[in-house]
Amino acid sequence: MASPITPSTGLGSGLAIGEIVSALVTADSLAKTTQISTQTKLVTTKLSGIGTLQSAMDAFQAAMKKLGDKTTPAFAGYAATSSKPDAMTVSSDNSAVPGTYNIAVTNIATSSKVASAAFKDGATSAILSGEFSITQNDITTKIDVPEGSTLQSLAKQINAKSSTTNISANIITDSNGSRLVLGSTATGAGTEITAGGITGLTIGGGKLDTTDSTSSGYLGSIPKDAVFSIDGMEITSPTNAIKGALGGVSMTLLADNSTSTITVATNTDGLKTSLQSFVDSYNAVVKAIATVTKATVSDTPDPTTGATVTPAALTGDSMPRSILAAMRKELVTGAGGTELSVLSQLGINTGQTDGMLSLDSTKFEKAMSTGNLGGQVQQLFSGTDSTNGLLSRMTAALNPYTETGGILDTRTSSLNKQSSDLQNQKTALDLRVATMTATLTAKYNAMDLLVGQLKASATSITSFFDTLNAQQSS
Repeated sequence: MASPITPSTGLGSGLAIGEIVSALVTADSLAKTTQISTQTKLVTTKLSGIGTLQSAMDAFQAAMKKLGDKTTPAFAGYAATSSKPDAMTVSSDNSAVPGTYNIAVTNIATSSKVASAAFKDGATSAILSGEFSITQNDITTKIDVPEGSTLQSLAKQINAKSSTTNISANIITDSNGSRLVLGSTATGAGTEITAGGITGLTIGGGKLDTTDSTSSGYLGSIPKDAVFSIDGMEITSPTNAIKGALGGVSMTLLADNSTSTITVATNTDGLKTSLQSFVDSYNAVVKAIATVTKATVSDTPDPTTGATVTPAALTGDSMPRSILAAMRKELVTGAGGTELSVLSQLGINTGQTDGMLSLDSTKFEKAMSTGNLGGQVQQLFSGTDSTNGLLSRMTAALNPYTETGGILDTRTSSLNKQSSDLQNQKTALDLRVATMTATLTAKYNAMDLLVGQLKASATSITSFFDTLNAQQSS
């Protein structure tokens, strides 16, 4: 806090009162000011270091969560590709085996789409109130239609329930008027939609005659199953998402009367990308730990302290070393049950000087081609259950530090409390400085006034005797 005193010279004493008061106040508060400033800088630096660690570890855990996703396995030993992605897309899991398969699609599975009779007044056509029912797969959804409803408001009511019914509504207008059109995400034979209960909105199982305004029924064709073959063996499916027909491979059929080839081969490029992602995110944590713990050595001494070594935010703190030790422990813990048990077999090595991981492409590709280890990578990282894979073990090792209420959280809360305490001390010190400055200034001003009065009295006495002497001499 700046002193309210401006340098000034006492009128009576001639003393630099402002400078004297400032010097006295500084001498009294300097030690405490220095202590608060030093501790505040230290706490701020530590908070920054904790934040750096937290950010890197959160990013590492997020990367491991993505790599461990069960829906899209990152470490599948084999990858499936389609020769015609516009006709069929494919994916594979770790149970897929190498091979080539010919797929011929006769027709894809279709869904039901039906339309009501036409309403000449368009989307705002008034409809009767009552109970409107929609049936599909022997399941009926009932909608209470209030007085004053329109074709458009009914469509909104139907769409409000689409997340549970899988049926949506739209309005299509042609020269005959507007029709309520119901569609479904469900596919396959037997998924026809029928509706009724309100005059003009009864939709049966017949085909719609688009030239007749009173006609209602299905558009195009009734829903049907997908029909396709794998190497000549015919298969039907109510959906176009095919799982289980070909071991370890999932297919999505996209086009009628199409042929394509599925090739399942070693997933060398995909595995290498996933391994590199793990290596990079792991190294980011190691680098962060080095940043917050490694002191800086300089040939030029600090002009203030004379020191040549500047500590980092967490130099000498045991916590970063504990984190690094926990991570390294999981890296070298072998996974039993398979030929592949440690990362070094895949060409992943640890630097002797910096502890960083590196992926040797030559050794990795050799492990894939001659070692035939591709199919075991998934088990090494994901394990046979939710706890014994490298990803889950590494995550568990870091959780005590990163979880809410964990070590980093607790340390941050403690440092924030110290920072708040230091701010309170600074506020109290500023108040003390202001009070002391005001008090000393008042005392010195009083002294200056007294000295001025004494000087005036001395001048008056001197003048009196000078006058007296002059009269006696004459």
